[in-house]
This record gives sequence, C-alpha cells and structure tokens, in this order.
Amino acid sequence: MRVLTGIQPSGALHLGNYFGAIKQMLDLQEKSDLFIFIANYHALTSLKDGKALKANTLDAAINFLSLGIDPNKATFWAQSDVKEVLELYWILSGYTPMGLLERAHSYKDKVSKGIAANHSLFSYPVLMAADILLYDSQIVPVGKDQIQHVEMTRDIAIKFNNDFGDILKLPEFKVDEDVATVPGLDGTKMSKSYGNTIDIFCTEKELKKATSKIVTDSTPMEEPKDFLTCNVYALAKLFLNSDELSALQDRYTKGGEGYGHFKAYLSGLIWSYFEEARAKRAYYTEHTDEVMDILQTGAHKAKRIAEEKMKMIRDVVGIYR
Repeated sequence: MRVLTGIQPSGALHLGNYFGAIKQMLDLQEKSDLFIFIANYHALTSLKDGKALKANTLDAAINFLSLGIDPNKATFWAQSDVKEVLELYWILSGYTPMGLLERAHSYKDKVSKGIAANHSLFSYPVLMAADILLYDSQIVPVGKDQIQHVEMTRDIAIKFNNDFGDILKLPEFKVDEDVATVPGLDGTKMSKSYGNTIDIFCTEKELKKATSKIVTDSTPMEEPKDFLTCNVYALAKLFLNSDELSALQDRYTKGGEGYGHFKAYLSGLIWSYFEEARAKRAYYTEHTDEVMDILQTGAHKAKRIAEEKMKMIRDVVGIYR
C-alpha cells in the first residue's frame, strides 16, 4: 500500500507537529510503502525569501531524519527535485473546473486572514493533486481541514480518466481519529499562529522557560489538584506509559506539590524523550552532505516512478516527447 504525505518546510517543529503527524509517519514507514516529500514548491505560496526557503528545506530534512524518518524504509525527497510534478500540475489544470477551486476552504480561509490572493495560492489544490497522482498514491493521511483537497484530487482524476481511461489512480484520504490534540501553553491547540508552542529542538533553558509559562489554576500547593483539567498533565501524558501515568495522577490527588513541580517534571520528560533526536540533529547539522545525498537518493526513486507515469500521460494527451 503506497502512502504519500507532504511536509512544509516551515521552520522549527513543536510538540503538536510531532504527536499530530510525525509519530504517525514513523508508524507508517514500518508497515507501508511510505513516500514523504518536503513541499518546497507549496511553500512558495507564503514564503518569498529565497535564502530562508533554502535554509528551511534543508532544516526540515535534518529535523525529520533526526526524529526517525528512515530513508531505508521510506522514500524521502524534496518536491522540487522531481520536476515532473510541475508538468502534471499544468496538464491537470486543464481538467480542473474554476468552480472547484473557488469552493476550496483553505484558499478562502487564508485570504480572509490577510494572505495575498494570487494564482499559486488559488491553484494550490491542483499542485497537491499532481503530488498525489504522479506516484499512484493509494492513501493520503490528512487532518480534517485537508480532506477537501483529497476529494478535489479525486474529482480532477475522474475528469481526466473520463477522457483517457483509468490512467490516474483514485486516492483515499485517511484521518487518524486517535491522534492526540496537543494543547499549547494556554490550553488551546498548539500552533505557531497562536504563539503557544513548545519547540522540540530548543535548548534546555528555553524548554524550562516555555514549560514555566503553561497556564494553570490557582490551587494552593498543599491542596489536591484536578489532573483532568490541568494543561501540564495533558502534555505529560503524551510521554508516559500507564504505570507512569497512574503515579503522576497520585501525585496530583495527594497534594503537597505545586504546579511548578509538575512543570519541572514535564520539562524533564520532554528533554529526555528527544535526547536521541537531538544527538542525531547535531550530527546531521555537521554532515549536511549526507542529508543532501539522502534527498538525492529519494528523489531518484521518486523520479523513476514519475517518469514512467508521465510517459503514459504525455502519450494520451498528445505531448509528442
């Protein structure tokens, strides 16, 4: 089963990114034919600083490799290293009704938030369709806000297939209902746009500072505390097994500890959990040539598949070579 997912090169990763998506990728690479690309073409819709995009693309590769993406188990590459995706994007544009794009929730949401309306933002779903269809992807893991884009991909593929036969494989979206919603420092969903994140690769000092800002109530130290309503506990439970979780609950209900103690405990949990990832990141940061080789190897594999697909597509649409 081929599973495809794209990751945005959007800078520092936080706990919400890890538990909301990356942890599922690590599971998928063990039991599926996982294709992961760094979506640097897509990033052009919002990032206009060329130096920053180059740096972010390399940093995204380093981060995901450090967190456990294994190039021996998954095909991992940068989107721009397989140019065929742009050719398919143009061909599919001829099978994409304007009304379909005008109904895209993501486009309307971004424009309403002040992002400049331009063609790349408007046609983003067509490039996403090309990403998916170029590799005969069967499953596309998405959040609920991205379901519409996979449905649009299917609509575009059906229109194309109606003219030329079953050339394009129709993908299915996969929403993991068990994925944890990771609370931020203020208790709302962790998001860069809310400024409430805990970065995975921050320093130990920065981590302690971030966890100290988690919003809690004013229950005195000596009194029992309700772990079910505590933002610190909600984050800590992501890192604990059942026995450890039970022990933490006992500490809450017994009283005698303040929220500062629990924040310090959480900081230690996070720091310990990502210890191996930090070591890998330090290595890859010093050996960027290895990172580039990994991306190149992944791109070669993806490109072989893309070239075969494009031969079929060029033939049926009449591109002569």
